[in-house]
Amino acid sequence: MSLFKHGRYSGFLRPISYGIDLLIINLLATRYFLNEVNPFVFISYISITWVILSLGSKFYEVYRYTREVYILSLIFKQLVLFLLLVYAFSGVFNEYDLNPGTIINYCISSFALIAVFKFSIYYLLQKYRSEFGGNVRKVVILGYNKKTLALENFFKNKQEYGYSHRRTFDVKKTNDFDLNSCFEFILDNGIDEIYCSISELNNNQINNVVDFADNNLKILKFLPDNKEIYSKKLKYEYYDYIPILTLRSIPLEEPINQFIKRGFDIVFSSFVIIFILSWLTPILAILIKLESRGPVFFKQARNGFNYKEFDCYKFRSMTPNKDAHLYQATRGDNRVTKVGKFMRKTSVDELPQFFNVLFGDMSVVGPRPHMVSHTTMYAKRIDKFMVRHFVKPGITGLAQISGYRGEVESDIDIIGRVKYDIFYIENWSLLLDLKIIFKTFLNAVKGEDKAY
Repeated sequence: MSLFKHGRYSGFLRPISYGIDLLIINLLATRYFLNEVNPFVFISYISITWVILSLGSKFYEVYRYTREVYILSLIFKQLVLFLLLVYAFSGVFNEYDLNPGTIINYCISSFALIAVFKFSIYYLLQKYRSEFGGNVRKVVILGYNKKTLALENFFKNKQEYGYSHRRTFDVKKTNDFDLNSCFEFILDNGIDEIYCSISELNNNQINNVVDFADNNLKILKFLPDNKEIYSKKLKYEYYDYIPILTLRSIPLEEPINQFIKRGFDIVFSSFVIIFILSWLTPILAILIKLESRGPVFFKQARNGFNYKEFDCYKFRSMTPNKDAHLYQATRGDNRVTKVGKFMRKTSVDELPQFFNVLFGDMSVVGPRPHMVSHTTMYAKRIDKFMVRHFVKPGITGLAQISGYRGEVESDIDIIGRVKYDIFYIENWSLLLDLKIIFKTFLNAVKGEDKAY
C-alpha cells in the first residue's frame, strides 16, 4: 500500500462568513438601536442568538454544488427566525421597548447586506474555478452506465463547481477487470475523490474500494441504486438532480466544530502549562537528572493529522538508548528508570505534550500517535489504520480509556484501538471529549495495568 499526505481544503471560508455576518448585524444594530438599548446587552444577545440559530438552521452549510434556490431558502428562513428572536428581546428585557418598525427595517437591511455578501462569495468562487482553474478537486468514476455518464457530464459542463474529471473506469468491460490498475491511477494522479456506482461493482470489489479509500485517505462517494450498502453512516446529497452518497461524515471537518475543539485545546493546555507544568517541570527535571545523565525531555517523531510528521515531547522516563525510537516499553523493561516508572504509571511523562497541543500539532483528545516506524508497519498490516489520520492525534483518546493503551502485544490490540478511534472520529462531540478527559484522570489516579 502506498502512503502519502492527503491535501485538505481550506476551512477558513465558513468562519470568515460567520465573522462578516456578525459584523454586519452588530454594526447595523448600533445604527438602529444605539439610543434605545444598552449596546453591550443587545449586541451580546443578537450575536449569541445568531450563532445558535445558524447552527440549528444550517445557514452556513453551503457547498460548491449547492444551488442558488437553496441558498435563497436558507436566507429567508434565517430572516424570519432572526426577526422573531429580535422581537423577543423586548420580552426578555422588559426595560427596553423596541419599535416594531425599526426592528423590521433593521432585519431587512441586515439580510440585504448578508445576501449580497453570500451570493458574491458564491459567484466569485464559481468564477475562480471556471476561469482560473482554482479550488479544483480531481475525481474519477468507477462504473459505466447512465448515472455515471450523467455525473461525468455534470463534471465537464459545470466547471464552476470545481471538479476535474480525470477518468471513468468501465468495470464490466472485461471479465478480468483489475481494481489495482484503478488504484495505481488514483495514487499516481493525486486524485481527491472517488465516485463509485454500486450497481457496477460486486460486494467484494466495493469492499476493496472502501478499504483502499480508508487506507489512503481518499474521499469516497457512491451513486446509489437499489442495492443495500452496509451499516455505514452515509450522507445524502444532490449534484443538480444526481443523488450522491458520502461514505464517512466527519464532524471535525466542520469549521465551527474545529473552532470549538481548537478553542478548548488552547484553554485547557494553557491551564495545564501555567498551573501544573510551571512548578512540576523543575521538580521532575531535578529528579530525572539525579538518577541518570541525559536530557530532561524526550523528543520523538510521530505521525499526526494527514500523516504529517511532528516532534512529540515527553519527560524522559528511560536511560538514553539507541532503541528508543524503534521499540515500545515492555513490562519489566530495564530501560525505564525508577523515576520514569512512577511517571509512566501516573502518565505524568505525557504532560509536555500539552505544548504540542498549544502549538497545534496535537489535540487534548484524539487517536494516540504512534512512532513513525510503527505507523508504517501498522498501515500495511492493519485495515483502516490510516483513517486515524483524518483528525489530529491526542494526548488521550477513547481507545486509551477503553483498555487499549500502552504496549501493542498482538494485532488484536491495534485492531481494537483502530475500532475505537474510528468511532471517535465519526461521533465527535465536546461532551465526548470531556467524558474521555474525566475518565483519563480517574485512570491515572487509580493506575492502570498497562501503564508501564
